Amino acid sequence: MNQEQFIQILKNKGITLSDKQIQQFELYYQTLIEWNEKMNLTAITQKEDVYLKHFYDSLTISFDYVLDHQSLCDIGAGAGFPSIPLKIVYPHLKITIVDSLTKRITFLNHLIQVLKLEHVEAISARAEDYAKNHRESFDIVTARAVARLNILDELCLPLVKKDGYFITLKGLKAKEELLEAKKGIEILGGEVVKEIDFTLTDENDHRCNIYIHKQKETPVKYPRQYGKIKKKPL
Repeated sequence: MNQEQFIQILKNKGITLSDKQIQQFELYYQTLIEWNEKMNLTAITQKEDVYLKHFYDSLTISFDYVLDHQSLCDIGAGAGFPSIPLKIVYPHLKITIVDSLTKRITFLNHLIQVLKLEHVEAISARAEDYAKNHRESFDIVTARAVARLNILDELCLPLVKKDGYFITLKGLKAKEELLEAKKGIEILGGEVVKEIDFTLTDENDHRCNIYIHKQKETPVKYPRQYGKIKKKPL
């Protein structure tokens, strides 16, 4: 997907990018590639692949959910996906990025300055530790390519406000992961309300965006320490 195709496909989805937003995506790509030479941020470096598999893929969650002035926490964002592309297109979002690797946070803080983004905070912390002081603080929590859903649910759902959403971007094993995580999602106060299946390019590039509604507060004993979550998922 080249830049022109990216712009046109978003337009077909009802998203018209301004010149400023187009420039921000281009600057994002350039900054990502520049920093990727110094640290391992992504294995995807071809421009058309970055536009498709990072930028466009990140934005797909907004095709089925209305984004506006919500607070959004992105867990394990890595190089900023999906939160930074969402922030570029929906500038009124209040974004908090939590990632355990300090070097990624260094990159993200630089990127935030380069793109001149406001109301974006990047924090170096483990999700389960961050949740201790930020329980039920966010309208939306997102996660992409972080862990299996039966681990991810306990890291993310405690951060979601009641009536908010945990939205996770998954791949080929989404259905399998959902079956594994069903009990845990319920224990943590969530309910799966939407599963959107699609392919980015062909049959082998399967994606599934899962929307989990936070129906009730998460019991205070969750999240547990990561070792316990991984050893014995809910």
